[in-house]
Amino acid sequence: MTLLEHTTTGPDLAPLGDLIPQQFWTGASHHAPEVYELDCSSFEMDNADLRPEGELARRMCATFDSVGLVVLRNTRLTSVAAMREFAKIVLDAEMVYEGGANPRDRIEANVYEIGAPLAARLPYHHEMAYVSKSTRLISFVCADALPDRGATYVSDGVASTDAILATELGQKLMANGVCYHRSLTDAENFVGEIGYGVYNHWQKSFGTNDPAVAEAKAIERGLLVEWGPNRLMKTRFYNPAFEYFAQLDRNLLYASLADHGMWFDTWPLVQHLPFAERPLHMTFGDDTEFTRDELEQFIKIYDDFGTKVDWRQGDVAVICNYRFAHGRPEIHLETGEQRTLGVMLGEQFDRIGQLPGKW
Repeated sequence: MTLLEHTTTGPDLAPLGDLIPQQFWTGASHHAPEVYELDCSSFEMDNADLRPEGELARRMCATFDSVGLVVLRNTRLTSVAAMREFAKIVLDAEMVYEGGANPRDRIEANVYEIGAPLAARLPYHHEMAYVSKSTRLISFVCADALPDRGATYVSDGVASTDAILATELGQKLMANGVCYHRSLTDAENFVGEIGYGVYNHWQKSFGTNDPAVAEAKAIERGLLVEWGPNRLMKTRFYNPAFEYFAQLDRNLLYASLADHGMWFDTWPLVQHLPFAERPLHMTFGDDTEFTRDELEQFIKIYDDFGTKVDWRQGDVAVICNYRFAHGRPEIHLETGEQRTLGVMLGEQFDRIGQLPGKW
């Protein structure tokens, strides 16, 4: 059964058993809040505080440079536009979200929706690790928060790199790299809601209705492209699982478990498909599959060095996409609840992969 055929069977499939368990920060937080949080209660949060030479801007940049993570608390900001301006203090540029895996719409200027349904867990990942043109920084701005849940979890890249390199899995990743596989349907053949079924189409991902333009944009991002029936666009991206980070002069783990087919284990319409036929999938760079034990070990290593970032309305966070992976468990809203988190992408960079001797 093909992906397109399978999407017509409806959303009421029984959940699969024996799912790969996901973990999110089950131990002591790797970074204490006082290391990365800035209390903005004493600042006016006006144009004066946006100046690069201002006290808030200097503290934001110093915290980010030291930790790779800064979160503004008690901002009293109510508009996404205002939050964006404060995120730009640290963001070196604003990257347009194009060629991405998630179907994202703009909330404000270059602030995008997360894209993934709240009810879907998001395994740890580095943003846009699945293309050759990635982003150095990401920012989250919180327009609506939940009082007791809805946190994002960030995993320390230095600690997780050291931990995985001490395992057979890490040595295998170092030797073979990874491959990200995507299946993007044509909009005219798109069946079901974006949150279910085939998940995304190539017109949405690449911002064009012309398949030749979509293919050119994919190739520009290092993707190998094949076209299937009904204008199904299938891409592959082979790359090292580590990326050299000049600021620390070393290679860091740079992968995306959110792009492994296990992400769809609980999704109607595609949960019964084998991994290779799901909208997103990750294998080793020699096209061999991760074993269940390897996936569980990968998940645990990220989680062992996680930090929980709770959200409050008005919060602004900037994260170094090299130094931290991020993810979250599933979120189920009660009647009347909202959780609105916008994401911004910083400066685009061309990936160079891992460098010899930089471990």
